[in-house]
Amino acid sequence: MSKTILIVEDELAIADSIAYALRTDGFTPLHVSLGAHALRAVSHPGAEHPGAEPPALIVLDVGLPDMNGFEVCRQLRQFSNVPVIFLTARSDEIDRIVGLEIGADDYVTKPFSPRELVARIRVVLRRITPAAPLVAPSVPFAPAAPPAPPEPPRPRLEVRPLEARILYLGQALDLTRYEYLLLKALAERPGHVLSRAQLMDRVWDDATDTLERTVDAHIKSLRAKLRAIDPAADPIQTHRGMGYSLASA
Repeated sequence: MSKTILIVEDELAIADSIAYALRTDGFTPLHVSLGAHALRAVSHPGAEHPGAEPPALIVLDVGLPDMNGFEVCRQLRQFSNVPVIFLTARSDEIDRIVGLEIGADDYVTKPFSPRELVARIRVVLRRITPAAPLVAPSVPFAPAAPPAPPEPPRPRLEVRPLEARILYLGQALDLTRYEYLLLKALAERPGHVLSRAQLMDRVWDDATDTLERTVDAHIKSLRAKLRAIDPAADPIQTHRGMGYSLASA
């Protein structure tokens, strides 16, 4: 089934060029010009476009007539984790950091190529879509499996990739997409120091203009969420001049 992409852009010429590129690539584009309409299109699918499917991704312009695109994203993250790619004429460092920190998945600066934007959309959607599980072939007879060994004690931090969530001390963490990928990268190699550049390669591999400072901002927000569960613990360790690691025990 064709995936629906919501375009939130008040410049009709730009919206039309994006919509054309999306249709050519097999997507179903929907267009709104206001931030309030975008929020309604996600919270109540079909309200803006009768019969429309919920959007699989949003291309969100920062400079909208009724509200700032950053504010749209902040409100959106209160009830939805739909991926967001910011579209903006601004390229200042602080804008990129703010956009990524509030939960955006990518950041495209005008002028841009609609085909490149569609390629980035595919990368984001491919990253958040879990792979189909392998199905074992049926066999007429199989010997009884030996009894399973006793389960080891549950670790403090559990990564459940197929469920796209992480448990800390048995409690599910409410993480943004980048927070999840960042903590997952650290948890896969506990006790091993990963530099900011290595973390960027693992987490922001498709965002070529992402700044290393963004890693620090996400580490700070992760620590706050971990301490909300256990104020006395700090499993993420900082290694000055080197990077970060996750405590191995």
